[in-house]
Amino acid sequence: MEKGSTRKVRLLRLAPEDNVCAVTATVEAGESLEFEGRQIRFADRVPTGHKVAVVPIAKGEPVRKYGVAIGSATQDIQPGQYVHTHNLKSDYLPTYTLDEQNAYLRS
Repeated sequence: MEKGSTRKVRLLRLAPEDNVCAVTATVEAGESLEFEGRQIRFADRVPTGHKVAVVPIAKGEPVRKYGVAIGSATQDIQPGQYVHTHNLKSDYLPTYTLDEQNAYLRS
């Protein structure tokens, strides 16, 4: 964005290595926004604050936001697709597990 520009930023990449951006205002399916000199056409409606892919993400690849992996893609994700629980799984490993009786076991 040029100095002094009043254009509103609608795609916010939080770290250079991120493969998703947060949207700063709801974007409707079919809308296109410019990002790093190219157009991203939105395949889905993406609510304010949620994530959209800005590069292709293959199934199993890490999804990166804040410069860190926040989970893995459960399917191929194309630029402009909404990234949420339907195509992203957490890779979080809890510090405890449950046995067959659902009793806590310490790791």
